[in-house]
Amino acid sequence: IVQLEESGGGSVQAGGSLRLSCISSGDAQLNWWMAWFRQAPGKQREGVAGINSDGTTEYLDAVKGRFTISKDNAKNIVFLQMNNLKPEDSATYLCAAQRGGGPPSLADRWYDYWGQGTQVTVSS
Repeated sequence: IVQLEESGGGSVQAGGSLRLSCISSGDAQLNWWMAWFRQAPGKQREGVAGINSDGTTEYLDAVKGRFTISKDNAKNIVFLQMNNLKPEDSATYLCAAQRGGGPPSLADRWYDYWGQGTQVTVSS
């Protein structure tokens, strides 16, 4: 069983930055996909960024150039650095994990393990 715990959410003004962290138990980062999803009220959950075991990343088009996903294998932590935040980035951000190879998927149906989420609010 893989357990995930997010932290780092908060409230910022547009243009600001936040860094989210996701701590995973066990060996979830070895030959696994790790990803960040977000869900705003009344909207579908969407994949924001993913990273696989060899460091290959994928991003939602809307966040390319602003968000960066990275990981610290020694500490089993995945980060999401979010810069130049916009009000439309406001959502609950969830960390997810799934065993897999190749480029990480941003489709939530492929992920079995989820954290509880951390709230990000961006004001204009």
